[in-house]
Amino acid sequence: MLGARSTCKDRWRQVLADAAKIPRKHLLTLKPGNSEPQTAQIEVSNLQLVAPLSIQTTYTAAQQNWLWSFGQFIGEVRARLF
Repeated sequence: MLGARSTCKDRWRQVLADAAKIPRKHLLTLKPGNSEPQTAQIEVSNLQLVAPLSIQTTYTAAQQNWLWSFGQFIGEVRARLF
């Protein structure tokens, strides 16, 4: 499941509610530099944050290690399909 939001704010919780029965969810965001506490909450909620490579540099090194690019998400989808 991939939700898309231009910003995370509290909207990432909507993705959790929209797909409550799906164990692993993904959220594509275009917002640069979400806070570390917010991304930690997102991570423990089993929601993978996906951000374009062009904005990943606005995140801390620890956050960048956890973030997925859109290409990584597509690779995961392809791996599950084939």
